Amino acid sequence: MTRFIRTLLMAVIITISCANAFAQQPNRQQRMSREQLAETEAKYIAQKLAFSDAVTEKFVTTYCNYQKEIWALGPRHRPNKQEASEQDNERLIKQRFAISEKILNIRRKYYKEYSEFLTQTQIEKVYEQERKIKNRQAKRGQRRINKPQRNS
Repeated sequence: MTRFIRTLLMAVIITISCANAFAQQPNRQQRMSREQLAETEAKYIAQKLAFSDAVTEKFVTTYCNYQKEIWALGPRHRPNKQEASEQDNERLIKQRFAISEKILNIRRKYYKEYSEFLTQTQIEKVYEQERKIKNRQAKRGQRRINKPQRNS
């Protein structure tokens, strides 16, 4: 009889813990795709700088294309904290230089495109807003990394 009570008690505990786990799932937010994020950023910048509807449309399209070209360069590699050989370090540094040059070329290309429908002051403000957004995202990412994991 005691074995039956223990088994029943374990079944109740498992059921309750599973119910808690399922109850928490709907509260999780869906992650945006890269394209959605870029479009949201562009619309935020356009709204922040009070662009007209026509300029906003051109800006959102151009900004999304700019982001796609940056993403096409591939993922950003974080430096490895472990000891690497001199040749590996040299190769990594040269790769970073090459990617930086490609990013600079893309930025120049889109600067010319922005110049067709934005003033120089507006372009500077766009870059400033973009920098603020990236800094916020970096801080949010650091908080996630440093956040202690819950045991649930």
